[in-house]
Amino acid sequence: MKTKLTLTVRKSVIMNARRYSKRTGKSISTLFEELFESRAENRIPTEAQKAARRLLENLERTKSVKTVEDRIALIAHVARKFA
Repeated sequence: MKTKLTLTVRKSVIMNARRYSKRTGKSISTLFEELFESRAENRIPTEAQKAARRLLENLERTKSVKTVEDRIALIAHVARKFA
């Protein structure tokens, strides 16, 4: 959904924006959208993104677990099950 926005800026900025718009073949509205959509720091994270970031931070702080090869784990499981 598109919504109108009124900005108050210096006349020189408007003239520069119009020249740049004409040169690139994009409207000033499109240039404005692209500027703010491309900046990751301007994005507001969703709750799911915040939860994912917390999970990743927790995982980075935890100690790594010693892994066992699948074959060895399978042999140990079968030995316990049928022993």
